[in-house]
Amino acid sequence: MTKIREVVVASDPTNLGALVGHVGESQFPVGGPDGAGHTSSGPNPYDLLSASLAACTAMSVRYQARREKLPLERLEVGVSFHRGAQGERDSFARTLVLGGELDAQQRAFLLEAANLCPVGKILGISADISTRLDATTSGRNASTQASYEDDLALLPIPNITPD
Repeated sequence: MTKIREVVVASDPTNLGALVGHVGESQFPVGGPDGAGHTSSGPNPYDLLSASLAACTAMSVRYQARREKLPLERLEVGVSFHRGAQGERDSFARTLVLGGELDAQQRAFLLEAANLCPVGKILGISADISTRLDATTSGRNASTQASYEDDLALLPIPNITPD
């Protein structure tokens, strides 16, 4: 039977109430607005969502490469989240960098393997995911990415006071 893991995010009273995520024995900071006019360091919820898609994609591609005994020597997956304009779907831009002596057919196979990622299937219900192969994931344009802080400010939440 599969054990269900729960991720818990809680305030850290020893660090001005910054948020910390816990899963199993692992801990990680959660960034974003702290309710007092400051921004905590660490990945914000959009970053964590993108990281989940990137990690799942990498695992799916690596699994398929090993299963097919393909010469994949290095793998890098870059993901950025983009908020859709009024009435349009949100989207994720995903870039794969595949290192090794792979031919065009093997690269195409691994590009398709990226779409087998379970997290991608879940996110694809409400967001578009475009995937491309590239030589590098660097050169990401942060200015086109969704801003978690901006989206949070747009929420119609009345009478909320910082904790």
